[in-house]
Amino acid sequence: METKNISGKKILITGASGYIGHHLCRKLCTMKSEVHAISRTLHTINENCPRWWHGDLTDIATVRNILNTVKPDLVFHLSGLASGGRDLELILPTFHSNLTTTVNLLTAATEIGGCRIILAGSLEEPDSGDELPSSPYAASKWFSTIYGRMFYNLYKIPIVFLRVFMVYGPGKQNHRKLLPYVITSLLKGQIPKLSSGERQIDWIYIDDVIDGFIAAAVSPNIEGITIDLGSGILISIKTLVEKIADMIKPEGKISFGTVPDRPMEQVRVAHIDETSARIDWKPVISLEKGLGYTITWFREQMQKDEKDSLLLKCPS
Repeated sequence: METKNISGKKILITGASGYIGHHLCRKLCTMKSEVHAISRTLHTINENCPRWWHGDLTDIATVRNILNTVKPDLVFHLSGLASGGRDLELILPTFHSNLTTTVNLLTAATEIGGCRIILAGSLEEPDSGDELPSSPYAASKWFSTIYGRMFYNLYKIPIVFLRVFMVYGPGKQNHRKLLPYVITSLLKGQIPKLSSGERQIDWIYIDDVIDGFIAAAVSPNIEGITIDLGSGILISIKTLVEKIADMIKPEGKISFGTVPDRPMEQVRVAHIDETSARIDWKPVISLEKGLGYTITWFREQMQKDEKDSLLLKCPS
């Protein structure tokens, strides 16, 4: 993967406070890029990289102002609400956080011109018009891609579409997600409540995903194409949890089926041979190694949190 072409580029990352966004910012800041990061959370850290922008991308005036000020060469669009729930209450939040923000960004980027957009999609999106989205999140990401294709074809804005599979790894993230929930539960000596575990998923380690994003950003002649970022291997939830349990060795026995399976779960595997041919990228971290890194991080983080808690309780 050739990455020298990203050095010196002016880069804008939306959703930079999120799990992938945080890791992407950190990597790009080591590559001599000028990194600008947008977040709805106000950041007061005094640091040269990234340069933080506070804003709500559902507001088109905010988006126009940031893009006109930064004038980026590259935009990584990661902003959005990632929730696979089927609840009615998620319809409007996912619509606005995922679709409205995408349309606003594409509109402003088309108006100013001169930037390439890396649009982060999801394995949850339907593959074709014959499929239906399985959740509000899947629908919002699917229509974000559809709008992206319209902008690419009508207005010739250079967009690369990334279909990102199930990302895992170390780092602060939503503890309601499967891996953080299972790992922290087992480390605490608790037995997690799980579905049947039959769903097959393509799991991909965070460092490999970040390398894939950067490879897609610098690869020529892939505008308008969907690029898969995954391992190319399907592993069931049950098998994954059992691997984690073998590493942690909890006292209790793992049981499955204590919570119902979600309806209409997607089973899809990344076409990594096509990805490799287009952007010269392949995942390098095995599942076993990646799980080891992840468990170690959570164990050390829990130990740190416990130590900090004790220090707060003890008067100086």
